[in-house]
Amino acid sequence: MLSVTILGNNSAVPAFNRHPTSQVVSHDGTNYLVDCGEGTQIQMIKYKIRRGKISHIFISHLHGDHYFGLVGLINTFSLLSHKQEIHVYGPEPLQQIIEMQLKVADTILSYPIFFHTLTENATLVDNERIRIKCFRTQHRIPCFGFSFEEKEGKRKLLIEQIRKLQIPISFYSSLQNGLDYITPKGKVIKNDTVTAAPGKGKRYAFCADTRYDEGLIEHIYDFDTIYHEATYLDNMQDKAYSRYHTTTKQAAALARKAMVKRLLIGHFSSKYNSLDVFQDEARQVFPNTELAIEGVTYEV
Repeated sequence: MLSVTILGNNSAVPAFNRHPTSQVVSHDGTNYLVDCGEGTQIQMIKYKIRRGKISHIFISHLHGDHYFGLVGLINTFSLLSHKQEIHVYGPEPLQQIIEMQLKVADTILSYPIFFHTLTENATLVDNERIRIKCFRTQHRIPCFGFSFEEKEGKRKLLIEQIRKLQIPISFYSSLQNGLDYITPKGKVIKNDTVTAAPGKGKRYAFCADTRYDEGLIEHIYDFDTIYHEATYLDNMQDKAYSRYHTTTKQAAALARKAMVKRLLIGHFSSKYNSLDVFQDEARQVFPNTELAIEGVTYEV
């Protein structure tokens, strides 16, 4: 299962009990941290996120509300005697900043940490279960969004048919891998008569901070769920453009053009107390829009 838990949904300044950007994408027991604004650790504790399941951290850009919590988290891992290696992905000079902070504190980590510098659109992780990519967004400094694409699972067993044909349990995993079964008498039972094709893998994208940019469509087209910033209400389009951000209706228009199934909006400006109007405006353009609410886990 692919899901995303929102830890922070506000923009630069914490306000109205909302926190800077951070979220956890979970897949098959692994947690991927996306951005790490101030307060991320407290939010993890509050919402029972298992830090030990995090092996990859993705930082979209080097505005403080997206990474000021990172060095604290890295240090906490070590204080808790973490041993698993951690991979951190982000633009330059993230590695230099973190290593300087650790150096002046004379911190020696209990685990290996590897930094990966983002410079262009690329595939970052590609294994048998998931593919993770980064893509450039249109922001004031180098900034990247991230896409998470679940690989197709194994074939589904048609248990009643399998039992009827007396196929032994020991062969079930082979059936899931697409193999035909040969009975003791030499009869071939075709795989597609006792299994069904696996469901299509789910896809989620975090679109990071950005101006309205139709160039993102190729990276998120037909995705199941995307998160897109909506820093301002739509009457603030000029301000959004000048600050390299997006409005409610602009985010919704992009979701509609990209033919995605669901839109989550966040990165709300601290000038707004109530968020209901954000959802109302976006739904005028793209009905299947939801607010990205802190502490809520959204199944993709």
